[in-house]
Amino acid sequence: MTETDILLSIRGLTKAYPGVVANDGVSLDILRGEVHALLGENGAGKSTLVKMIYGLVKPDSGEMVLNGAPFAPAEPQAARASGVAMVFQHFSLFDALNVAENIALGMADPPKMRDLAQRIREVSEQYGLPLDPDRLVGNLSAGERQRVEIVRCLLQDPKLLIMDEPTSVLTPQEVEILFATLRKLSAEGTSILYISHKLEEIRTLCDEATILRLGKKVATCVPRDTTARDMAELMVGAELHVPERAGKLPGPVRLAVNRLNIASPAQFGTSLKDIDFEVRGGEVLGLAGVAGNGQDELLAALSGEMLSSAEMVSFDGREIGNLGPTARRRMGLLSAPEERLGHAAAPDMSLTENALLTGVEREGLERHGFLYWGKARDFAEAIIKRFDVRTPGTENAARSLSGGNLQKFVIGREVMQRPGVLVVNQPTWGVDAAAAAVIRQALLDLAEGGTAVIVISQDLDELMEVSDRFAALNEGRLSTVVPAKGLSVEQIGLMMGGAHGMEVAHV
Repeated sequence: MTETDILLSIRGLTKAYPGVVANDGVSLDILRGEVHALLGENGAGKSTLVKMIYGLVKPDSGEMVLNGAPFAPAEPQAARASGVAMVFQHFSLFDALNVAENIALGMADPPKMRDLAQRIREVSEQYGLPLDPDRLVGNLSAGERQRVEIVRCLLQDPKLLIMDEPTSVLTPQEVEILFATLRKLSAEGTSILYISHKLEEIRTLCDEATILRLGKKVATCVPRDTTARDMAELMVGAELHVPERAGKLPGPVRLAVNRLNIASPAQFGTSLKDIDFEVRGGEVLGLAGVAGNGQDELLAALSGEMLSSAEMVSFDGREIGNLGPTARRRMGLLSAPEERLGHAAAPDMSLTENALLTGVEREGLERHGFLYWGKARDFAEAIIKRFDVRTPGTENAARSLSGGNLQKFVIGREVMQRPGVLVVNQPTWGVDAAAAAVIRQALLDLAEGGTAVIVISQDLDELMEVSDRFAALNEGRLSTVVPAKGLSVEQIGLMMGGAHGMEVAHV
C-alpha cells in the first residue's frame, strides 16, 4: 500500500465532552474503492468520528488528509464540496414533497426541476435503484426512501460515502440490491465507510474493519476472515453471552386479536386490515415488516393508544379493544414503542420520572394523589442495575443517555413490571451486540415465566433467535402465522414483501 492508495487518512482525532472522551487519539486509513466497516458498542465513538469527517463536529486535536490535502470541514457543505457524502440512519425527507423536490432541498445550487428529474432517473437506473422523481415521498416504502437519500448523495459524485445502519429498514431482497449498488460504487473507485451492528452483513460486504471501544481504536480485522462472534467480542472486550431458553410448552392464550380493522390517524400512515392472531403464555411471536407497513399502528392498537371495537382485542379472555392504555397496563398488557425519545421516554424528564410514567400503577408509586418519589427512584435504580444502563444516576435526563442505553432503560422498565403480555417494537434497534443479547435474554426469560411476548422487528436475525412463531406485516395486512423454526431468509423476505406464496390469511 502506498500513500496514493489512501483516500482518507485520520491521525490522532480526539474529541471530548464534559465527563466523557468520545474519541481518544483515533487513527485509521480508508483506501480508494474500499468498503471499510466502523464497529463498536453504543457509546464507543462511531457517531462522533463520522460527524467529524462530515463537518458536523470539530475535533479538539488530530488531523485528517483527504486526497493528499489537509481536510478540516467546518460544516457539511464543505465536506460535500470535498467529495464526502453521508446517508444517515434517520432519513431527512418531507412526506408532502415529491422525490425531486426533496433531492433539490439538499443541493446548494439545484438545476431546473426538469433537468434534475432526468438526472435522478439516469443515476437511479445506472446503480440499480429505480426511482420515480414525481412520486410523493409520503407514498414511498422505507426502502424507496433510502434510495432517495442514496441517489441524492450519488448526484454529488462522492469520493467517500458514509452509510449509518443502512439495512435496518430493508427486506433481504432490498439488502441484496443495496449491496450490489455498493459493490458497483466500490469497483468504480468510490470508498464506503459502513456502520452497522449486523456483523454477518459486515463479513459479506466489507474489506476491512476498524473497531472502537470507549472512544479508542482497539483493533482492525478483515471481516471475511473473522467470525461475527469474534468481532462482537472485540467490540465489547469480553466474552459474548448468547441468549438461550429452556423451551417449555406454551400455556393458555393470553392475547387474541380478532379481525382488527383500524384506520391510521396519520396522513401517510398505514391502516390495519383484518388482523387475526393469538399469542399464548410462554410464547414469543415475531412480527417482521419493512418500516411503514403498519407496525406503529399495530402497537398503538394493542397498547390502547388507538381504540377499536371491544371484541377485536382480548386479554386473558376479556374483551379490551375499547379500553385505553392505563386500564390495559393495570391488567398487565404492557408495551414499548419504537421511538425512544418523545414516545417511550420524555426527553427532559429524569430517569426517575420516566420510570414513574409507566410504572405508577403496577409498581404502586402513587396513593391518593401523592407520589412516592423514593420508591420511584428505587425502581429506576433497579432498572439501571439489572440492565447495565450506563448513566451517572437516576436524576439524569433521558436525552443525556446514548440511544442504546436509553433503549435498555425503556425495555427494562417494562420487563421489570412483570407483564402478562408485552409488546415491543424494534427492541434492539441501534443497540450493540452485548446490549442486544441482554435485551433478548430478558424477553426470553419473561416468556419462560409465562408472559406472552410479541416482538415487532425489522431485524430478521433477532426474530429468528427469539421467536417461536412468525408472521409478516405488509401494507397493514398480516401473513399467515407459521412456526419460526426452519424458515428460510427467502421465505421471510417474500412474506415481508407481500407477494409471497404463503397466502395472506387468518390464523
